[in-house]
Amino acid sequence: MTIRDPVTADEAGWHRLWTGYLAFYGEALPEAVTAETWRRILDPASAVFARLAERDGALVGMTVNVLHEGTWTTAPTCYLEDLFVAPEARGAGIGRALIADLIALGRIRGWSRLYWHTRIDNAAARRLYESFAPADDFCRYRLTL
Repeated sequence: MTIRDPVTADEAGWHRLWTGYLAFYGEALPEAVTAETWRRILDPASAVFARLAERDGALVGMTVNVLHEGTWTTAPTCYLEDLFVAPEARGAGIGRALIADLIALGRIRGWSRLYWHTRIDNAAARRLYESFAPADDFCRYRLTL
């Protein structure tokens, strides 16, 4: 398995993973949002970036991330916004490898921290995530504008 940056030719494979991710969370986004997300991923000036897991020539996992400034540190912070592993590829350590990849990138690139969240009832993801760091004591509030 290889973890790498996406290229233009990855659009169909990424779209398949993205669609699976949205379905997992029961979400439906307008195609324009998906297209803009892909455009941002490929734009080197964008704060949004992705990493793709490839095995035997097929994309089997992805992260979509946002690198941003913060007020509690001078170094950038990375928000792992979306992580998804194709159902047929689960249980092979791909999710763990994708997180480890971001940790390694962050250390190399001088990020201050990496953070993410998941639904409280996503037990499989929480087992993986808590092998890296314990959950903190913050609640999330989200207001759609």
